[in-house]
Amino acid sequence: MAVSDENPPICSAKGCRTAAVWVLAWNNPKLHSPERRKTWLACEEHREHLSHFLGARGFLKDVVALAEWEAPPGPGSAADR
Repeated sequence: MAVSDENPPICSAKGCRTAAVWVLAWNNPKLHSPERRKTWLACEEHREHLSHFLGARGFLKDVVALAEWEAPPGPGSAADR
């Protein structure tokens, strides 16, 4: 997920054009292998709503700050995303 100053990432909530600050990592176990992660982006206002939507279906795997998600992996970092 490359980000530039010209095209900042925006929230995935329907109709929202606010800058994203959270990454919601998820997968649908009926369609995706267990290690696969799809992502939705969320602004502060929609983070809880989108998390609840995915969580109620058993899809939500992780919620991470966008800056942390984009940080290059370093020694001892989490596995590939």
